[in-house]
Amino acid sequence: MPSVSLRLAVIGAGAAGLVAARELRREGHAPVVFERAAAVGGTWLYAPPAAPSDPLGAAATHSSLYASLRTNLPRESMGFLDFPFVAAEATGSADPRRFPGHEEVLRYLEAFARRFDLLRLVRFETEVLGVRREGRGRWAVTSRKLGDKGSGQEEVYDAVVVCNGHYTEPRIAVIPGIDAWPGKQMHSHNYRVPEPFVDQVVIVIGASASAFDISRDIASTAKQVHIADRSTPLRRCVKQPGYNNLWLHSMIDRAQEDGRVVFRDGSSIKADVIMHCTGYLYDFPFLGDDSTITVDDNRVDPLYKHVFPPEVAPQLSFIGLPWKVSFAANCCLSVQVIPFPLFELQSKWVAKVLSGRIVLPSKEEMMEDVKAFYSKLEARGWPKRYTHNFSNCQFEYDDWLAAQCSYPTIEEWRKQMYFFNGYNKAARPESYRDEWDDDDLVEDANGDFKKYL
Repeated sequence: MPSVSLRLAVIGAGAAGLVAARELRREGHAPVVFERAAAVGGTWLYAPPAAPSDPLGAAATHSSLYASLRTNLPRESMGFLDFPFVAAEATGSADPRRFPGHEEVLRYLEAFARRFDLLRLVRFETEVLGVRREGRGRWAVTSRKLGDKGSGQEEVYDAVVVCNGHYTEPRIAVIPGIDAWPGKQMHSHNYRVPEPFVDQVVIVIGASASAFDISRDIASTAKQVHIADRSTPLRRCVKQPGYNNLWLHSMIDRAQEDGRVVFRDGSSIKADVIMHCTGYLYDFPFLGDDSTITVDDNRVDPLYKHVFPPEVAPQLSFIGLPWKVSFAANCCLSVQVIPFPLFELQSKWVAKVLSGRIVLPSKEEMMEDVKAFYSKLEARGWPKRYTHNFSNCQFEYDDWLAAQCSYPTIEEWRKQMYFFNGYNKAARPESYRDEWDDDDLVEDANGDFKKYL
């Protein structure tokens, strides 16, 4: 155990912040968790959308959940490594489906917080206004209760762990002519239910899981739904199987003053709404220049292994930046990383580094590692915004973290289940959540879970 218990600030009480708090406390530290909401859960805490006056922005709404959302990963693979996500009384389960709705994930996180006595560590309805470097490697954190006025309260911590998520600040597609287009625009961050789109013509921009789900959701009420996908070849629109009002297009070329939207394939549609399912921006408004990191085209720079800024490591760290993996198997698709185990392993690493059990390389060595990583990205032709996109390497990264912490590597069944789910999703895009052929892996998972239940 560390010779001195460090007082640590954890920003955010979503899945990343909760498991970070647990791992830090397991190492003998004293974490204080700051959370803007009145409950734990982070992005899994369903909330009303932003004000109608700000349909493209984040406003005060943190969550990006829509009412019909179900997980796109099987629950067995999703859970923390020693706290299985099973349909059981211990997790407060009320939705036994293998791909449950978002409410079930929130119940699981609440059960995790109760099981490890984390709620007493959280300061709810408290926003972090600023994080500033002090002498001797310490950090001054200024926070304020929501609704209070004034400059807030400043406290000094030995280190800060940033767990504020990255599904809040919308990324908006650039569309030539959009300023003169008379229709309505909104971002998927502010989408909740399909009823407002009755009898309307809606264009959904994107190829992610949210674009897929939301386009189908809106098609239940809208007159027409048109998906604009950057990766779609230049061709005429293609009606989607099983739908009479849903089409796939190439990307939008421009918007016109007469209300029409022209696609790169030359076709055009007069639309009422453009829905941007175009992802999110990393945003750390509480950090100043002395944090030594910048965010440029969604690259948080520089970070050693996506966690530590070399100049101020280990007193500042980031949990949960990696966002998705793309792989090809006779087709191209995007699949989310398995987030909770990744958060847990990053948190174990950070906690052990702070306790002195693990020693980081020198600042110079860490910077060389960062530069070498960027060179690899450039050689692949990847844009800067894909810096934290884990292309086929999430398990390699997870297992590296596990080795650093002298912890077992990710279970083989979890890896196989992840890849099988990707293949199944490609083969059954409309029904993969309810049809599968990997019951043998489910059996392996349940056998493994017995030691924790």
